[in-house]
Amino acid sequence: MKLNTLKPADGARQERTRVGRGIGSGLGKTCGRGHKGSFARSGKGKIKAGFEGGQIPMQRRLPKIGFASKVAKDSAEVLLYKLDALPAGEVDFAALQAARLVPASAKRAKVVLKGELTKAFVLKGIAATAGAKAAIEAAGGRLAE
Repeated sequence: MKLNTLKPADGARQERTRVGRGIGSGLGKTCGRGHKGSFARSGKGKIKAGFEGGQIPMQRRLPKIGFASKVAKDSAEVLLYKLDALPAGEVDFAALQAARLVPASAKRAKVVLKGELTKAFVLKGIAATAGAKAAIEAAGGRLAE
């Protein structure tokens, strides 16, 4: 093998297409772009996603469904049996955050009925579902504002 005989494998290097070099090249005059229209012009060949030629696009024709609550992002659920792990007495939002029952990003909490409660709690500034409220009151606790 000699350095002067080295060459790339067949088909490894393809010559770039030179457009606009006369009729004989096959890509003269319009250079393969056709006549007129957005694709024939420079910088105008892209059509935005969902564009249907001026017709009302699919994403505007179909009805909007569903709902995403902005409050749910800031809210956290506290399960009743996890609340039972705290010492009995008054429990507020700060106590829930300190016990890591509520994430730091949460701004409000709600107690949900799951499991059983054995201690009496007084919940201050914390919401509770109807079932959870009944379970708290049955254990001797209450919800305070």
